[in-house]
Amino acid sequence: MHFSENEGIEGKKFVVTGGLGFVGSALCLELARRGADEVRSLDPRPSSPWSIELKKAGVQLIRGDVCEKKDVKKALSGANCVFHLASYGMSGKEMLQAGRVDQVNINGTCNILDACHEAGIKRLVYVSTYNVVFGGKEIVNGNESLPYFPLDEHVDPYGQSKSVAEQLVLKSNGRPSRNNSGVRLYTCAIRPAAIYGPGEERHLPRILSLAKMGLLSFNVGDSSIKTDWVYVDNLVLSLIMASMGLLDDIPGRKHPIAAGQAYFICDGAPVNTFDFIISPLLQKLDYDLPKITLDVKHALFMSRIIAFIYTLLYPWLNCRWLPGPLLLPAEVYKIGVTHYFSYLKAREELGYIPMVSPSDGLSKTISYWQERKRREIEGPTIFTTFLVLFGMFALFCAAFLPPLGPVKWVYNLSMFMFRSLWMTRLAFVAAVACHVGEGIYAWYLARRVDPQNALGWFWQTFALGFFSLRFLLKRAKSN
Repeated sequence: MHFSENEGIEGKKFVVTGGLGFVGSALCLELARRGADEVRSLDPRPSSPWSIELKKAGVQLIRGDVCEKKDVKKALSGANCVFHLASYGMSGKEMLQAGRVDQVNINGTCNILDACHEAGIKRLVYVSTYNVVFGGKEIVNGNESLPYFPLDEHVDPYGQSKSVAEQLVLKSNGRPSRNNSGVRLYTCAIRPAAIYGPGEERHLPRILSLAKMGLLSFNVGDSSIKTDWVYVDNLVLSLIMASMGLLDDIPGRKHPIAAGQAYFICDGAPVNTFDFIISPLLQKLDYDLPKITLDVKHALFMSRIIAFIYTLLYPWLNCRWLPGPLLLPAEVYKIGVTHYFSYLKAREELGYIPMVSPSDGLSKTISYWQERKRREIEGPTIFTTFLVLFGMFALFCAAFLPPLGPVKWVYNLSMFMFRSLWMTRLAFVAAVACHVGEGIYAWYLARRVDPQNALGWFWQTFALGFFSLRFLLKRAKSN
């Protein structure tokens, strides 16, 4: 089935749950570009990196939670089509908060379905996940005929809750409106692969943050492992085409072609995650590549230990001071077990064909991160930072504190190195003077090459000395 570019969009009102997110904002902007009469974003966040652009495009930003019926009812009132993207628990600490995951992904979806039923909305496109059929067992070129993965065998609440929610959505297909007997709700589900593109906020930021700190020491699985990815523009295209596939006024068809259907969406080119995106990205950003490769068995063992530790820390999972887990079992399966699917059904029924190739998508993603890195303050790894700060603190203790307890060990080492307390104090004063001088020089240089971060460069170089300054010198040389 092939539709015109703006079929079912012009003059219509749309609601996008999770509209301030990476995919949601791109979808809102595309709907506005195609001539939608009104586009609303329902999101609990007050703002996001895309808020300004969304407002300029005329998107109505509604702050609300899909778990609150009154918020959902208000946002969906008078809408013609709903894209339900809002979810919780895909990665990081969220994956361990089963109660919140079920509340958002299952209860929230029920609220959306009830509101659609009450408001007489005709179309609902639900964004699902590969995980409704994948749970750690190899799948090669799978399709929509695969059964749902058993609910009690999911390794994380996210996949389990999304499976329940998708089945609720598809079973609601054809449900008549409560207020208008002539209107029915038609639903479908889009199952996207791992999503990438400029601004992606779940997978790549975690990986690059670890690489920046020097903590990305291993990868999982060998190069024979293949998985799917989907570029954000391709996913947005599939969502819009799915909404067109739910139109009930197409000549020659009694029912919408996409009604009650699920579709796998990807770029159509299974790749090894490390070789395709992680390695090229790290190399272009001058980060070290992991030197160790773990097989799935050992990675699972490690991830289960991490999951157990974080389960003990459950009361503090929402605290900013607690970093996200390095790796969890569901993530091991995602990157360490081959699973990829065919988008043939989406092509035949919706007319979906990826518009952005994997190479172009990767190029745009790398360019985005290179530009973002240029706007940030670079620095040494967490190990170097710790050694420099600890060294300065130890030298201060040896020079000015009485040699008692642990200080005695530092004092004895300083006596061995500098031979006298006077020389130890002189060494500390000289080190501080060097740090101050390097900090001032960094501030002066940054005013020319990175003015918006000049003060940050001063304080970082004051604390870390040349280990910070060398990054600024490198940036100045490249400019």
